[in-house]
Amino acid sequence: MNFIWESVVLVLGGLLLLRVAGRKSISQMTVAQTVIMISIGSLIIQPIIETSIWKTIVSSAIFIGFLLLMEYLQVKFNAIEKLLTGKSKIVIRDGQIQYDQLKQLRFTVDQLELRLRQQGITNPADLKTATLESNGQLGFEWMPKKRPITVGDLEQLLGKSLTEVENPQNVFTEAVTKHHPVSNNKQFK
Repeated sequence: MNFIWESVVLVLGGLLLLRVAGRKSISQMTVAQTVIMISIGSLIIQPIIETSIWKTIVSSAIFIGFLLLMEYLQVKFNAIEKLLTGKSKIVIRDGQIQYDQLKQLRFTVDQLELRLRQQGITNPADLKTATLESNGQLGFEWMPKKRPITVGDLEQLLGKSLTEVENPQNVFTEAVTKHHPVSNNKQFK
């Protein structure tokens, strides 16, 4: 029966510690962050098998502290950021795929094409620059003639200002006002 109490403490402790660590999905994590999160997951399960719940919480806190220290040092020192996180690498320059860079990254053309398709890009020649970011995501800049038109471009072309009709209840309302525009209770009655 003691294992139920320990499990509850471990889950709550793990949630608290991971909340302190920050909000990143696994795809946005650096290698160091991923290793630490996997280590914490392994640590959290150990007391159920072994004995010391508090040793686990303290160990997890040390891991999170180390993660926060690494992130702080990355913000302060560019060399540490480059060492721990890496920098983005150009994989398309002036519409041309940079095969040597792909080879260096151990990234295939098929993997690049997959990332391009996921962004709705059908032709690499439409891109001035594309980078493979340190979190594995693809960043890109369109060629000037392929760039989608913006409201600013349209206003300049038409020579007049287009007024935007604001929707007072959009998906950002809660983040801005810190509460739901409509109570959840009304929707579930």
